[in-house]
Amino acid sequence: MTTSIVKLSLVDDEKLMIQLLSQFLTSYDTIQIISKSYDGSEFIDFLNHTEVFPDVVLLDLKMKNVDGIETCQYLKTNHPGIKIISLSSYYQDSNLGYMVKSGVNAFLPKEISPTKLVEIIFEVHQKGFYFSIEQLDVLRNQISGKAQPPVLHSSESLSEREIEILKLICNQLSNNEISDKLFISVRTVEGHRNNLYLKTGTKNIAGLIIFAVKNKLIDLNDCPILQ
Repeated sequence: MTTSIVKLSLVDDEKLMIQLLSQFLTSYDTIQIISKSYDGSEFIDFLNHTEVFPDVVLLDLKMKNVDGIETCQYLKTNHPGIKIISLSSYYQDSNLGYMVKSGVNAFLPKEISPTKLVEIIFEVHQKGFYFSIEQLDVLRNQISGKAQPPVLHSSESLSEREIEILKLICNQLSNNEISDKLFISVRTVEGHRNNLYLKTGTKNIAGLIIFAVKNKLIDLNDCPILQ
């Protein structure tokens, strides 16, 4: 095991999970926890103000506001040097290919043993990735195919801003109109729209409308496109 210190960030909306991880991981002299965040937006804010960046982040997948998928995309665009271990209770083999394509360096279930997690943290830090033999078998069947994004449960995975934009899309507003209405750039609107497709598992506006209706984010009578 390496003797160099791994600078680690924890991102999880379960405070107990962060507390238990922190207590266990700080018992290792070779691990330094430099931040604890309770959703992706807190972690991104930390990155925007810190001078010391983590080598590795333990990132939960399903969180309120900015979830793990969106945070992963942000990291790969803005901080590609930070290695990502997605540690999720929503772990499924069927999601593995998508998560790898999204840029994670390891994808693990939360039930993993603490000692095994430490081994993986150091392996990701040293080698840049960790995948078990079983995961590699799964990846051989997924990476070359059309891996589908994991659908996080209902509207709980959407931020307030995304829900706001979803409602405007359902009211037939264009990207430019949404940009003017919310005083944000068209590129930001496009980014939110793409995240909505990703999080809801839909591919078009019709799919977004069905999602919004099923999750009671809009009323059928308030949606011009359905009238």
